[in-house]
Parts: sequence; structure tokens; C-alpha cells
Amino acid sequence: MSALWWSVAFLPLWTLLPVTAGKPCVAQTYGWTSTVCVCNATYCDTMEAVVVPAKGSYLLYETSRAGKRLQPTTGLVQPSSKGQDLQLTLDVRKKYQWIKGFGGAMTDAAAINILSLSPGSRENLLKSYFGDEGIEYNVIRVPMASCDFSTRVYTYDDHPGDLGLKHFSLAEEDTKMKIPLIQAAMRLSRRPMSLFASPWTSPAWMKTNNSTIGKGTLRGSPGGPYYKAWANYFIRFLDEYSRHNLTFWAVTAENEPTAGMFTGYRFQCLGFTPELQRDFIARDLGPALRSGPHRSVRLLMLDDQRLLLPHWASVVLDDLQAARYVDGIAVHWYLDTMTPADKTLGTTHARFPEYFMFATEACTGTMPWEHKVHLGSWERGAMYSHDIIQDLNYFVTGWTDWNLALDLEGGPNWVKNFADSPVIVDRKKDLFYKQPMFYHMAHFSKFVPEGSRRVGLDASEETGLETVAVLQPDGTAVLTVLNWTPRNIDFWIRDPEVGFIPGHSPADSIQSYLWKRK
Repeated sequence: MSALWWSVAFLPLWTLLPVTAGKPCVAQTYGWTSTVCVCNATYCDTMEAVVVPAKGSYLLYETSRAGKRLQPTTGLVQPSSKGQDLQLTLDVRKKYQWIKGFGGAMTDAAAINILSLSPGSRENLLKSYFGDEGIEYNVIRVPMASCDFSTRVYTYDDHPGDLGLKHFSLAEEDTKMKIPLIQAAMRLSRRPMSLFASPWTSPAWMKTNNSTIGKGTLRGSPGGPYYKAWANYFIRFLDEYSRHNLTFWAVTAENEPTAGMFTGYRFQCLGFTPELQRDFIARDLGPALRSGPHRSVRLLMLDDQRLLLPHWASVVLDDLQAARYVDGIAVHWYLDTMTPADKTLGTTHARFPEYFMFATEACTGTMPWEHKVHLGSWERGAMYSHDIIQDLNYFVTGWTDWNLALDLEGGPNWVKNFADSPVIVDRKKDLFYKQPMFYHMAHFSKFVPEGSRRVGLDASEETGLETVAVLQPDGTAVLTVLNWTPRNIDFWIRDPEVGFIPGHSPADSIQSYLWKRK
């Protein structure tokens, strides 16, 4: 017997054993708190197929500030726990929301950056997000025309007075950039892809201020010609994309509708109060969607900060005419640290449990005092996981990052409203960097597929760990554990149907535990 096999034979039963991994990360540091993984046309880190062992064993994936990136190991489930460590008990009798999925936005900026790469690098980037050797995003957000992450301001009908939308047409940003890339992503994916669209602004001539920026609403009132034309603009967008064999799961009624109520707002916006959005949905957008070929497209209200809940939900959904057209409530993350989840998401779910909630935008590096891109920032990845876990524990059904890829400056962005992204492209070197944010997203997009369902998880004591548990569609249990503290934490996972799994959460790490229950 070799020395290796001799040592393995006498390992304790709970010892973790490495499993076959994909191609390893080529790590590089840029002075921040962790590393990036560097990819180019000929090499990029990958994952092997996720194969959960038979009942009695478990699979663990770990990402850490210290440098692990989705590192897999396996171990044996124990018949009993040892010691007085924290115990996390799975309770599948408590069943909560179904999961829709996770993804990011194909903005003009994202498309420009992805297309700036050589075919080989571009393929590796798309595979990293959408392929089975990657993190398998299943949601893509698509801006309807331009937003701040565009290089110019445009809409699909910049012909004043064209209420019949006779001049409506997609832009080159759609036909030559976003659509081909979305189609490529869908070809790479083994999972069904869900697209949703959001408008930033109507054509300027439809607005009270005759501008795509600044304070302004649609001319007239709901039910009037401008509101009807704007509702038909949604339909025309869906029509044109369908000609490219792209159909949409959902649309949001407006991206950040409160932005257009602020004087001097710097980039594309369209203002709505909750009452105005209610009446627009009831009289214009809802009937337009339900009366045509796109009646299966879901309609999400709000698409703004959760600070606005439950008020906006009450205004819109207490109105029966509007409520019958609404399927869900879209939320952004930007003020989440100021707004308790229980008072916003929790209260909204309690009042309107039949409407799903879905997180539609998040990014880091947005504050004026921040560097826009932090290559290798562990904290920014942990911020993502913290918010996702909190959202999932308060009934949110999925979570969407903002730009899929940005450049080293955090753009392009026509108003220089730069930000960070899980993938940063260096077009001059024909390579891209996968940030800690990318791997934090992976712990949800890869292991919590569409059709999973959140279940109960009870902690035996107060803990610094942040956790959420789900059952995958086939019944596999998944426990996600975020340790955003500077200390290691030991614990046990108790599944009454299976046994005890020994857990060790290193400081500054995120883990996904997977095990069969049957």
C-alpha cells in the first residue's frame, strides 16, 4: 500500500477529501483584499460537473478571501454530533418561496466590453457566465434602448409626434451587439434562459420636460395618447426581439421611477409616483400586454429601492384594476443597508403573498468617494452574498447583478457614472478578470437553480454566520454559509433524515454544502 493510500485509510471519518476540480484559477493580486482570476483566449478557470454523492456523503464548495475559488471537497455524514458547537437544523416542513434564478444585465457597456475581446476570450467569458463549466446564470436583464451604461443617448423612436410608432426600430446596439451575445449565451446554456426588460426613458417628445434626463413624466395622464403610445412601445420592443427568436419572461414598468421626479437627474429616467404607475398599469400597460401575443410576459412593478416598500405595493396592489395585471415586485439594492428587510420585504410579503419579489439590480463602486473598480476586492463580493442571503430569507425569488462586464475604468458610461463588475475586461491585453464578486454569485447561480425552494433552517444559538437553505428540484439539500467575520467558526449541520455534517467556516469565506436526502 502506498504512503498516500495508507494515510487516506486512517483519516478520521469526517475528514474532507478533495474531488476532481476543473481548471484552476490563475490568481493575480492588485493590492486589494483578495485576488482575481485571469482569463484569456487560451485559458480560463472552469468547474467540473457538479455530482452530489449518494446519501451518506456530502459535497462542499468553498471560496475564500485567502484564495480558494469554488474549491470542491467531499466528506461523510456522521450519525451524531460531537461537542457543543453551533448546530444548524434543516426543517423541510417549513417551505417558503420558489427560486427563479440569478444573473446579470446585458447593457450596451457590457456588450461593448465583451465584443472588444478576441473570439477566444469572448467565448471563455460567455462560458464562464453561462456554460456548464461556468456558473450557469439563467437570467439576463436587457435595457430597453439606452441607459447611463451606453455611449450615447437614444430611444427606439426619436421622431417627435410619432404616437403611432411608425418609425420605431431597434438600434445597432441591439441588433449588432446585445442580441447576438444573448443568442450566444443561450446556445451555451443547458438551463432555460429568462430574459427581462426595463426601460430607462421614453422618447423626449413624450415627456413633460422634452428631455430624456431630469425631472419629467409622460405628457397628459394615464389613458391618454402619450401613455397609450408608451405602452405600445413595450409591445413593439417585444415584437422586434421576437423576430430574433428572443422571447421575454418579464418586463418591469420602469427602471427606478422615482429618479425622474428629481430635478437635475443626470441620466435617462422617466418619473412616476406610485399613483401614476398604478394608473399606467391599470389603463395602459397591463391591457396592452394582456391583449396581444405577449400575454404570457410577466409584469413587475416598482423596480426601485426596497425603501419604497410596502408603500408602493399598497398603492398599486390595493387597486384591483392594476393588481390583476401585476405578477411581481422588482427591487434594487442601493439603499438596503438603510432599510431593514423585515420592515420592507417581510411586510410586503405578509400583505401580498401572491406576488413574487425579485431583485433586479445591484452593483458596487457607485459612491462618489469610492474607487470605481477594485480588482480583487473581497468585501465587495461579501456584500453581494450578504444581500442575496438576506433577500432570500425574506421571500425574494432571485437576484440580478448589473453590468455583466465593464472595463478597467468601470465603463463605458456616457455620464461617467462608473461602477464595478464581477468581470472586468482589459481589451488592450485581450484578457478579463473574474473578481471575488463573480465567485460569490456562483454560490447561488450554480447551486440554487430555478425550481429550488427555500426551506427552514434553525440555529441553536446566535452566530456570526449568515445562512440560507434550499431544496433543489430533485430534492438535494443546499446550505449556503457566509462568514464575514475575522474568525473561524465550527458548527454542525443537522438533517433529521440524514444525520450530521461537520462544518468548518474559515474567516472571510463562503461555502455551499450539498447532500442527497434520499
